[in-house]
Amino acid sequence: MPYKDLREFISRLENQNELVRINQPVSPILEITEITDRVCKGHAKRNAALLFEHVIGSNMPVLINAFGSAERMAMALGVNRLDDLNENLSRLIDMRLPQGFGGVLERGQELLNALRSIGLSPKKVRRAACQEIVYKDNPSLDLLPILQSWPKDGGRFITLPQVITRDPQTGVRNVGMYRLQVVDQHTLLMHWQRHKGGAEHQRVAQEIHQSHIPAAIVLGGDPASIWCASAPLPPNIDEYLLAGYLRGKPVEFVDCVSQPLQVPAQAEIILEGYVDLNDFRPEGPFGDHTGYYTPIELFPAFHITAITQRQDAIYPTTVVGIPPMEDAWMGKATERLFLPLIRLFIPEVVDICMPAEGVFHNLVLVSIRKRFPGQAHKVIFGLWGLALLSLAKAIVVVDEWVDVQNPSQTAWQALGNVDWSHDVIISNGPVDQLDHASYQPSFGGKIGIDATAKLPEEGYQRGWQEVVRMDPQIQDKINQLWNNLNL
Repeated sequence: MPYKDLREFISRLENQNELVRINQPVSPILEITEITDRVCKGHAKRNAALLFEHVIGSNMPVLINAFGSAERMAMALGVNRLDDLNENLSRLIDMRLPQGFGGVLERGQELLNALRSIGLSPKKVRRAACQEIVYKDNPSLDLLPILQSWPKDGGRFITLPQVITRDPQTGVRNVGMYRLQVVDQHTLLMHWQRHKGGAEHQRVAQEIHQSHIPAAIVLGGDPASIWCASAPLPPNIDEYLLAGYLRGKPVEFVDCVSQPLQVPAQAEIILEGYVDLNDFRPEGPFGDHTGYYTPIELFPAFHITAITQRQDAIYPTTVVGIPPMEDAWMGKATERLFLPLIRLFIPEVVDICMPAEGVFHNLVLVSIRKRFPGQAHKVIFGLWGLALLSLAKAIVVVDEWVDVQNPSQTAWQALGNVDWSHDVIISNGPVDQLDHASYQPSFGGKIGIDATAKLPEEGYQRGWQEVVRMDPQIQDKINQLWNNLNL
């Protein structure tokens, strides 16, 4: 059964011994970050979700690190392990014709269930948990225990939102996860990067001379909806449809009280307002997922027109910084879920890994079934032309038997199988707006490395050497002896 809301997920975490309640008074200014960072880095007894029940200056508890392991991330998305995301979607989009009448019925039922789960039209309710308390006269951010994560941050930031806007021309909804800096009780700064859907809505609005974009900032709700705000979906595809697919049930919505938008009815807190495109202000610095502070840049202000919340609201948040942090597992879920879609366009791909050390966009490891000369180069350029993988700074391609989820094995192959004068592609192109190493904002150097076994047609005439492997019969014999060797 899908989670109805955040508190059902919290109950599941607690039942599975994946939650620690912290009763000691803790400040949202730096202290929660220091505790969470130690847990994420393995300096605590165990890695668990944390529920801070006594946050200084607020009556709201703070939930953090809820997605901070493979097990909790899988639990959040309703699967036993993250690879189930890949396998489930692979079956659903399999283009091959089913075998036999039974196969046709099974495939048809899977597709029907998927359509039912996403909902062909929004499921609306009149009364919603997220509107048990409504503040319209003087809505104030002082109600929320918003964190300052790092000492040189420009202030306090909301870091785990679902930011809802609609395309000013088409009305198509976009849901993004953009950090928001607190300016005062009624104002936030909307850090939507130029490659994201919200920034595209800004550009469209500016083109048609529209100065305001209605927006809603959703905090909490069912965990699939929270995670889907971070998913790199193609333009004009509603992230809540993906949430419905993952939940197996459509997301419920309610009309906002002050803006022409709909928001998830089971959320914890809603900040309603508008983005003012005539009001750009310096935003940052911010200690980001790169492990470095991102510099001050101009971003538009979000002005609050109403705040609604549950009676006993819980404030969900996250901390980013030097990896590994909670966002590494949110990114791993993205990697697993979107692998079947990558294979639709680049079918020779066996697996893909974006290790935490590469902070998503700095390193992509890919294994392929190599069948012809130049195929690794084809894959590199194909990935650079595919959605947000276009921002990848380094792509390393290895043969299909290499486990790219094992960085040690991949590094051995990448370092030993490359002639650096022949097997490297250096190019320029778009990079993440947060990349501080590029000499120009959002544009910089990229590298592709062909670490596959080389073919004669690729100019390698020496004959590729064989990997050292033991005789399978000897392995079987030792397997039978192993338990008697006291090793």
